[in-house]
Amino acid sequence: MSPSPAERAEALRRQIDEAGTAYHERDEQLIPDAEYDRLVRELEALERDHPELAVADSPTQRVGGKASSRFAEVRHAVPMLSLGNAFSDEEVQDFVRRISERLRRDALYFSAEPKLDGLAISLRYENGRFVQGATRGDGSTGEDVSANLRQIAVIPQELQGAGWPDVLEVRGEVYMARADFEAYNAQARLHDGKVLANPRNAAAGSLRQLDPKMSARRKLSFYAYGTGQVEDGDLPPTHSATLAQLRAWGFPVSELCQVVEGSAGLLAYYRDIGERRDGLAFDIDGVVYKLDDRAGQETMGFVSRAPRWAIAHKFPAQEQTTTVEAIEIQIGRTGAATPVARLNPVAVAGVIVSNATLHNADQIQRLDVRVGDTVIVRRAGDVIPEVVSVIAERRPAGTTPWQMPAQCPVCGSEIVREEGEAVWRCSGELSCPAQRKEAIAHFASRRAMDIDGLGGKYIETLVDAGIVRSVADLYRLTRDQLLHLKLVLDADTPEALAAQIGLHLPPEGSGDYLRAILQLDGSDAGWRAKALAMPTAFAWNTRKIATRWADNLIAAIDASRDTTLERLLFALGIENVGENTSKGLSTWFGDLELIRHLPWPLFKRVPDIGGEVARSLGHFF
Repeated sequence: MSPSPAERAEALRRQIDEAGTAYHERDEQLIPDAEYDRLVRELEALERDHPELAVADSPTQRVGGKASSRFAEVRHAVPMLSLGNAFSDEEVQDFVRRISERLRRDALYFSAEPKLDGLAISLRYENGRFVQGATRGDGSTGEDVSANLRQIAVIPQELQGAGWPDVLEVRGEVYMARADFEAYNAQARLHDGKVLANPRNAAAGSLRQLDPKMSARRKLSFYAYGTGQVEDGDLPPTHSATLAQLRAWGFPVSELCQVVEGSAGLLAYYRDIGERRDGLAFDIDGVVYKLDDRAGQETMGFVSRAPRWAIAHKFPAQEQTTTVEAIEIQIGRTGAATPVARLNPVAVAGVIVSNATLHNADQIQRLDVRVGDTVIVRRAGDVIPEVVSVIAERRPAGTTPWQMPAQCPVCGSEIVREEGEAVWRCSGELSCPAQRKEAIAHFASRRAMDIDGLGGKYIETLVDAGIVRSVADLYRLTRDQLLHLKLVLDADTPEALAAQIGLHLPPEGSGDYLRAILQLDGSDAGWRAKALAMPTAFAWNTRKIATRWADNLIAAIDASRDTTLERLLFALGIENVGENTSKGLSTWFGDLELIRHLPWPLFKRVPDIGGEVARSLGHFF
């Protein structure tokens, strides 16, 4: 039986409070931001539909979390409020419409800026000197972290220029740049130190160190985005001009801030920043829109915990929760056995994710990922989705730790791990179809033999049918074979095309099925003629496209015969041999036959080739 609205509201408050306490007070992230936002929005809808359920201490009425007792409390003279969220174009358009109706204006200008994923901070200056810095806390009371903020080089200790108010409170975001985050973690791994979970937690945790020297070791940055209390002085009449003034007084302000007009301008800015997001030096989780006119801001006013004149437009979540349905092994070109989590499909950063890498067995052991677990999955840009952490509290009873299988799931060869290596490998080498497919794909790639047009699905079918057993077999392919392959594989289904041309196919999955698709046994020599003679527009277009592709691929294969020795050596996919090593071998020896027959210790004569690479060369040849 589904819970009553009152029971659901209570459960939501409990979940939100638990996650919020961990996030704001312990710098721990129990659930992704997207799930937290979803829970809050569900609770807001419940309280809106059932006003009797609204209570004064609901998470929907609060900002942030309590200040830590480890630091002195700071009462904010002007509350540090949070922002409402928009997740769609329609919500942004509604935001603009409400302001337009309230102010009775058609033309509205907004300051648009990136929403950094860091820690909100207030900086207090008296007579131009920095005197106190505090976290947002619950919006009314924060933590005095002045000593740690003094360790951030970009925060001015004295204001530049002139004309500042006697009391100026500047608000902004402390964050850790991606490069600094990666550099810190690299050093931590090197010295068996604590690895930081993500840049946001790194920034928050650094500012909450009791020893300022600890904060200094974690390189932090700061961007100003507004002001709080101002006494005995004036600021410009627009938000954008205020940011320019703050920059003149010595505060770093994002170069990405822009003034735009109306909802069309806001949405164009959102899409532009979204496209640039992965190339930025810092993490952002959306953009912020603020009515630029201060007089208009005052007219719009506030709701309980957020201004009516500003809103955060969130990007699709880069982290989401889902469940692990299976853990399988994927065999790569060099035999590396990579564990892959098969997931209950979930939308992450605008893409449906059903698989995520677990990197290696050591990573699984560190995370203790098990089948049935609820996990946090992250995807950023074109990076392969990965499992970030396990939500242990949701683990079902009866799960068991995962173990690396003893045999390759593709060829049955033993999976081994050499001493000192993190990677397990299938020992089947090129007798393993999975390694063979990856080796051929590498051989044909642009930086290797550059055989344009030979994609993954064609390679897979050629190998599974036993037509291509090594890269040498690529040079024996005929135009007719490729034309048959293209015609059948590019049809909606092989069966659909076979039915049109009167070809009988054996059971799918059998070797006879694949051979029949490629028509290598000659049992129905007339089928190609039937296919080319089909009187439909579909057949004509299919024939034209397939013929052009087959001709181009044959030409690309022929052109690849005329290559350089260094490209060929790289294309062979020898373990530990990259482009630079291939170039060195080519320069030193200049002849493939000589390289093939050299005793492996002689390879160490080449600069930058050590024992491991030399043994890989000897083993391959």
